[in-house]
Amino acid sequence: MAKEQLNYLLLVVLVSAFFSAGCAHQNSQITTAEAEQIPSAPGIEDDSDDAFSDDELDLFDDEFEEDEVQVADPLAFWNRGMFHFNDKFYFWILKPVARGYRAVVPSPVRTGVKNFFTNLTTPIRLVSCILQWKWQAAGAESVRFLLNSTVGVLGFGNPAKKYPKLNPSEEDLGQTLGVYGIGNGFYIVWPFLGPSTLRDSVGLVGDYFLNPVFYVEPMEAAVGIKAYEVVNEKSFKIGDYESLKKAAINPYEALRDAYIQHRKSKVKK
Repeated sequence: MAKEQLNYLLLVVLVSAFFSAGCAHQNSQITTAEAEQIPSAPGIEDDSDDAFSDDELDLFDDEFEEDEVQVADPLAFWNRGMFHFNDKFYFWILKPVARGYRAVVPSPVRTGVKNFFTNLTTPIRLVSCILQWKWQAAGAESVRFLLNSTVGVLGFGNPAKKYPKLNPSEEDLGQTLGVYGIGNGFYIVWPFLGPSTLRDSVGLVGDYFLNPVFYVEPMEAAVGIKAYEVVNEKSFKIGDYESLKKAAINPYEALRDAYIQHRKSKVKK
């Protein structure tokens, strides 16, 4: 049974990774001008403005921090190859798919789906908060989950947005390991998944076990749900990676440094 679960985990990770190329690139969402042209559906509050204020854009802002963060990069040859591979996959496959999806699915519907998956992954943030002794954040996660699951109709709505103290804590097990004093280890770029470190890669495996989608049966359904989640999420984030790449003299190093700086700031919070 344990072997079957391990094989299942590996398959889910690989398939979700396949659909999430550029995930760690943190590509931008739909522009503000586009959002203003799309009417909101009743009963679902459009959260599209949030993506420009949360940590997706922080990843790129951190690139320009004065304090340079160093990380071991002994796998530079592999990492650069995977960077170029992920870059091509993003532009050739993922971006066109996300763009097509965004063209046919209204923004309020996509926002509702995004809200649903954010609510569904509460266990990842809740457990991470508890392990970090962040009791206030853990309480906020619990209240937010109950409010959005009931008043928000299974999380498709986001009534908790009206209460700033209930905003998601954006915690994960990789950050938790960092809080415990475990360093990055070395930098590594995974095919499809993008930038990571040895520590964050270990945390990612734990995050999958805390994700309810992992336990959906049959396995094909779980994989399909995860793939849909990634495509929906990408439909809000088309553009930021392009901006970073255009502005950077060396895109590989810029992405690496931005990722490490971003994760450092998350651990400090």
